[in-house]
Amino acid sequence: MYRIVTLAVLRAGIDLADQDGVGAVASNTKLSVGFDPDEDRSYLDGEDVSSEIRGDQVTKSVSAVSSLPSVRTRLVDLQRTLAGEPGSVVVEGRDIGTVVLPDADVKIYLTASAETRARRRNDQNVAAGFIDDYDAVLADVRRRDHLDSTRAVSPLRAASDAVVVDTSEMTESEVIAHLLQLVKQRSEAVR
Repeated sequence: MYRIVTLAVLRAGIDLADQDGVGAVASNTKLSVGFDPDEDRSYLDGEDVSSEIRGDQVTKSVSAVSSLPSVRTRLVDLQRTLAGEPGSVVVEGRDIGTVVLPDADVKIYLTASAETRARRRNDQNVAAGFIDDYDAVLADVRRRDHLDSTRAVSPLRAASDAVVVDTSEMTESEVIAHLLQLVKQRSEAVR
């Protein structure tokens, strides 16, 4: 959702240093996501922006936007609302287990080396028609990790009760199988 807000801010031409302007865009923009588990869809004022939010400009700007308390407050509320709706939902993000849903029954902190995450992101970019630029993607991954883990509000870190899963050497199928097993184990323990 932070990427959707970032796109809205960029489209509005708001300077990222203008905290009030960015906050106003965040509070006045209609954001939504799809609920189809087979498709990751993001909407800005009803427009499908799923591909556009993965672009270079959004990637370079999302940490600045997401670090603002007014943006975080709005999106934490939205994420909590989404998670509280009927049915099972998986919520992912850099502060879900520590800030957004600290009482979640199952918390998993997925990680991988910066190189692995950059390769995966670059592969997604190429598949979506963006330029193949692994080195730039790797630099962005490292930059964003640093910014997000050192920000004052909701820094990137694993919740103390999260299961940390390093996926660096796992295929997508292996990750899914492992996560399903963890959810099953944790869900049974909660009952």
